[in-house]
Amino acid sequence: MRKGMHTVKKLEYKWIALSCTTIGALFSVLNGSMLLIALPDIMKALHADMTIIMWVVMSYMLSITILVPTIGRIADMIGRKKLYVTGFAIFTLSSLLSGMSNSGIQLLLFRIIQSIGGALMMANSTVIVTDAFPKNELGKALGINSMVISIANVIGPILGGFLLKFGWRSIFYINVPFGIIGTLWAALQLREVEVLPEHQKFDYAGTLVFTIAMIILLIALSFGGFAGWGNPHIITLFVVAIALFVLFVYIENTVDQPMLDLNLFKTRILAFAYTSNLLNGIARGAVTFLLIFYLQGIKAMDPLTAGILLTPFALAMMVVSPISGWLSDRYGSRELSSIGLLISAVGLVGFMGINATTSITKLILWMAIMGFGSGLFISPNTNAIMSNVPADKRGIAAGVRTMMNNAGTVISIALAMGIISSSIDPQAMQALFVGTQVGSKGIAVAQFIKGLRDTFGISFAISLVAAFISYLRGPQPQWESEYSVNKR
Repeated sequence: MRKGMHTVKKLEYKWIALSCTTIGALFSVLNGSMLLIALPDIMKALHADMTIIMWVVMSYMLSITILVPTIGRIADMIGRKKLYVTGFAIFTLSSLLSGMSNSGIQLLLFRIIQSIGGALMMANSTVIVTDAFPKNELGKALGINSMVISIANVIGPILGGFLLKFGWRSIFYINVPFGIIGTLWAALQLREVEVLPEHQKFDYAGTLVFTIAMIILLIALSFGGFAGWGNPHIITLFVVAIALFVLFVYIENTVDQPMLDLNLFKTRILAFAYTSNLLNGIARGAVTFLLIFYLQGIKAMDPLTAGILLTPFALAMMVVSPISGWLSDRYGSRELSSIGLLISAVGLVGFMGINATTSITKLILWMAIMGFGSGLFISPNTNAIMSNVPADKRGIAAGVRTMMNNAGTVISIALAMGIISSSIDPQAMQALFVGTQVGSKGIAVAQFIKGLRDTFGISFAISLVAAFISYLRGPQPQWESEYSVNKR
């Protein structure tokens, strides 16, 4: 009888844990998609420089990319709940402060603080779900999480456009009541399911070197597309970043308890899952970004209309993600992930033929195909990573997964900017990015279209390579840990 009651309680908790993480994912993604629509209004209201407004957007993703591996390691040391709840509270408070900003600099600083909260939530969300669900149901749970993120991407532009009627500050203030509810719900309901090893040590040297190396690398990638990849300063930054990463690997191989367990990259199934995740980020990271330029610049659409027309990506992912997660629980992740990348490549083939007169119907079709492929890839690939590491390594495993995906997106956008910057003057590029320009002023249309085609062609090739690598993933790894992957 007691065993049956325990099973009921465990079944109840896994859904409670999933509700906590989905609420966090919903509002962090909603905030980002609403912010993009509000940028022109924010720029005018705060009399902010265009560069500051660009960094209001970019700083969030860059900061999360840098922080999530370290936070993941800390989660493996002290547990997930404290960090997740703290992240939710920071995200909520910084939303309030962002809404109260009186200058572009203030908003940028509060967004950086918000990114710390977002990183604490993102680094622990997947781990909390993995801890709570049995291995044969993990894919389904991760698929539901992905579906909620897709829903946020769909309704974000629409909700953002509606809230702008009440002023741009409302897109931040709306987070506050829901953030308080989400923080309290997580604080009261979440618990530490796994008992983690005691007396662990934090790798200060490795963390410091890794953080500096990531900052330098991301700065080089962010500015390389604008300054030119042959710029001496950009080359110097890349050289310094590589040298620091070499030093980081040396440190991690010499300390007893490293910040990043390099065995994550020595086991074939994980190394190939991470690599395909990185390549998928590179292949599709800039697609949405470039289509915003295309829809606003070439099709002369306002930011809200452009945002709504980009929803087929998210709609297709919303439908497919829970199904692919469920299928990966039963049939494995290898084939599903690989087929998903191939389907994304088919969508990119369509975009390779884009021109100034391409119909909206065709664009929607290609976006839907890419979204279908991404939905088929992401949930199973995440399942493959999280179900093949022991409990005491799940935090860093999830952190590295997020870092790889975000780093791929940053690389993708940087490469795209390098390709198309020759066809758009800098002022027009910035104005289109923040939504203050509609139309093709400052754009060499033919050259811009050629740049788009070249970028989509490169993305197509990278998707094929990612699919091949995804298919080559090997058998389940064996870990030298007191916490077996198959414990559950």
